[in-house]
Amino acid sequence: MEPLIGVTASSRCLEEPGQDWLYIPHDYFRAIRRAGGIPVMLPLVADEAEAARVLDRLDGLLLSGGDDLDPSLYGELPLPGLGMVDPARDAAELAYARVAVARDMPTLGICRGHQVLAVAFGGTLWQDLPSQVPGCLKHKQQAPKDHPTHPVSIAAGTRLAALLGAERRVNSRHHQAVKRVPDGWVESAVAPDGVNEAMEHPGRRFALSVQWHPENHQGRPYNFDPLFDAFIAAAVEKGGR
Repeated sequence: MEPLIGVTASSRCLEEPGQDWLYIPHDYFRAIRRAGGIPVMLPLVADEAEAARVLDRLDGLLLSGGDDLDPSLYGELPLPGLGMVDPARDAAELAYARVAVARDMPTLGICRGHQVLAVAFGGTLWQDLPSQVPGCLKHKQQAPKDHPTHPVSIAAGTRLAALLGAERRVNSRHHQAVKRVPDGWVESAVAPDGVNEAMEHPGRRFALSVQWHPENHQGRPYNFDPLFDAFIAAAVEKGGR
């Protein structure tokens, strides 16, 4: 049967500020459905106990993109380049991430979700690449969402390399990035400027995250279908319904 995949949601709507929303860009759902999963939007939860009750009903977790994480979560004070933060979403996604990985539930992080996984397990972030990393690329592209703006080099021997090969061009819409990969995880891709672009946990069934937006590339020349196929296959293996 098709596995149920929980997808975290944003709670801030730029088009209607002040409204109380939960929403997810449709491309996440499209990518999961194409690969054979059934996506469901996750509520904000207060703690790991509540996250565990939600995840009891699911076969996989996708941590989606969105706003910046509060730097206090990794022991830093806010710098001038920090963007919008959402403490309720931070708390919910950190809880989901910790419970899912502890359970060996297949987990895929995308953009902010990549950063959430890093912070959840003791890693740190660059709060603002342009002001903190001299000579870095323009990682926050102003181009169509599926336009690949720069290459990434994928580390040999990683699961990501087995899925995507040694190099891919990626779309890039972020100004924060993982500074220190947490213990137990390995860096699996970097941009030409050395900025981290992916990581994975070799001791888990499927725990992998990328800084770019593979959900925007379905069926395109630079598609990332193998990434979603492997994620959904791992969810089926865990116990698809």
